[in-house]
Amino acid sequence: MKRGFYIGRFQPYHEGHQYVLEQIAKEVDEIVIGIGSAEISHTLDNPFTAGERVLMITRSLAGLSCPFYVIPIEDIKRNALWVSHVLSMTPPFDLCYSSNPLVVRLFTEAGVPVKSPAMYERRTRSGTEIRKRMLNGKVWKRLVPAPVVDVLDEIDGVARLRQIARDDGEA
Repeated sequence: MKRGFYIGRFQPYHEGHQYVLEQIAKEVDEIVIGIGSAEISHTLDNPFTAGERVLMITRSLAGLSCPFYVIPIEDIKRNALWVSHVLSMTPPFDLCYSSNPLVVRLFTEAGVPVKSPAMYERRTRSGTEIRKRMLNGKVWKRLVPAPVVDVLDEIDGVARLRQIARDDGEA
């Protein structure tokens, strides 16, 4: 049994994440998906709750070819202890998949093998770009799986993002 770990903030979950997880599913028997910064929501960079992100991911991966587990992981603000924290919150795994330089470094220092998956259209398939498009009324729905659009409609996610982006002078 080979189990891989993939972590992200998924703010929101998008086609780039979907592509990477579909590739990982070809290499492992199970995937542990960590929702990073799980305690943060209702901010410009992290507008969605951990539970909302769980919905986005589980609905989008309903047809994935291998079992997966979605685990919210809160930040601890101490990088030297972070991998131990992750390991305490997740099922055991054999390797970590990440292209984030800090995540790669921390897992490597902890002796966990790391693979850096190829990113999928990173310029447009990023949470930052998608949130910017939501704020500016530009096309964003084609950048996320259809179940994510459904979740965001259900929670009125775009309106939330636009409201928290206002300053005190706006009604």
